[in-house]
Amino acid sequence: MSTPLYLYNSMSRTKEVFEPIAPPHVGMYVCGPTVYGDAHLGHARPSITFDLLYRWLSHLGYKVRYVRNITDVGHLENDADSGEDKIAKKARLEQLEPMEISQHYTNRYHKNMEALNVLPPTIEPRASGHIPEQQALIAKILEAGYAYETNGSVYFDLPGYARSHDYGKLSGRVMEDLLSNTRNLEGQAEKHSPLDFALWKKASPEHIMNWDSPWSKGFPGWHLECSAMSMKYLGETFDIHGGGMDLLFPHHECEIAQSTAALGKESARYWLHNNMITINGQKMGKSLGNFITLDAFFEGNHPLLEKAYSPMAIRFFILQAHYRSTLDFTNEALQASEKGLQRLMAGIETLGQLKASPTGTISPGDLENLCIQALQDDLNSPVLLAHLFDHLKIIHRVREGLDTITQDLLDTLKRIYHTFVYQILGLVPENKKENNELLDYLIRFVLDARQEAKVNRNFAEADRIRDQLSSLGIEIKDRKDGYDWSIK
Repeated sequence: MSTPLYLYNSMSRTKEVFEPIAPPHVGMYVCGPTVYGDAHLGHARPSITFDLLYRWLSHLGYKVRYVRNITDVGHLENDADSGEDKIAKKARLEQLEPMEISQHYTNRYHKNMEALNVLPPTIEPRASGHIPEQQALIAKILEAGYAYETNGSVYFDLPGYARSHDYGKLSGRVMEDLLSNTRNLEGQAEKHSPLDFALWKKASPEHIMNWDSPWSKGFPGWHLECSAMSMKYLGETFDIHGGGMDLLFPHHECEIAQSTAALGKESARYWLHNNMITINGQKMGKSLGNFITLDAFFEGNHPLLEKAYSPMAIRFFILQAHYRSTLDFTNEALQASEKGLQRLMAGIETLGQLKASPTGTISPGDLENLCIQALQDDLNSPVLLAHLFDHLKIIHRVREGLDTITQDLLDTLKRIYHTFVYQILGLVPENKKENNELLDYLIRFVLDARQEAKVNRNFAEADRIRDQLSSLGIEIKDRKDGYDWSIK
């Protein structure tokens, strides 16, 4: 690629040329959801942001190992070292096992991500499934002298670490300011400093989720899990660490401290953060009554919503803004996004209906390079969309007979739109999923008839159905207990 990929590194606060450690391989770790409730609009933005990066890196020819974790233990109510585990609290209220809560909301999150056409990560580890790795990391930090044990809990010695390391360089926080603004919270008495954070917490008798450890029966701290799992799957040093701006401090700052204390070096080379979503100019929160889940958006069942909005309208709305800019939801803004998406999809549909001419009076010009340059400039999706909309004029002029286009140039234009709209931006026509579901139903209906013919030993009919489906590009693999099928 002649144009280098520039990414804004939150650590240096500048755009930097992206140069992976071991090309063509790229290691990317993104902080995933804490699964104690339904996904909301704030979950959609990082998911779509890093889905765009994943798609673009893959398009450029990189082999991306994309790790996105599931937090199902250790995240306390106040994001510090006191209060109840959020999943355990939900389990107590609903009288379920914590893992039932975790699995239920993980399934719902996956369903929402599928609706938004967010590709699944290559690895999706759970915090509860990596307790040994987290305990091993704690042991390393203790051995390095940057942690201490008190009454069965293990704390990171933040002032001790800061004496020899630059704590706060990612977020720009200053230790003196942190000390002056620290609240007195339950459990602070056993810390050497109120700034110290838990690596391992001794479980109280009523705490449901706990594991044996050298220090106590307890559970890991929230910050620890990402350090342990990123090291396990991406190595001690990897390319990209991402997440929402709300995680920059303290979560990512503490991750840097933990990894540096254990390894003597930082793990992530590029830190990427998407900005926040507000609703009618306000930060989203349950206390403000503006907390809207993705399911509520899709169904339109929230007082602040004038109507239901499709998953693709949500995705388009998020992609219309640069990932590092704030994004304010209003009904008007989302309805404008709906119209924009409809216009783009209608243009592509018209493109598929155009007829080529032996000679042409128009061409796509430099559209492909303009699209590439936009994404190479820190994933500038709004500029990319602007170029795609601008070149819809070509499509409409050819349709209206004002210009002509050759077959080669028509094929080029189709390829550009299909590549950048469908494959990279991840936008799909609104009816595509419905059509896929209908196709799936019809094929299974026919294959069930074939199974019945086989049971009745009518093998000639079963073979006829198989051959007919094969001629349509549908491949069938028989199993002892049924069948699998795929489109060739």
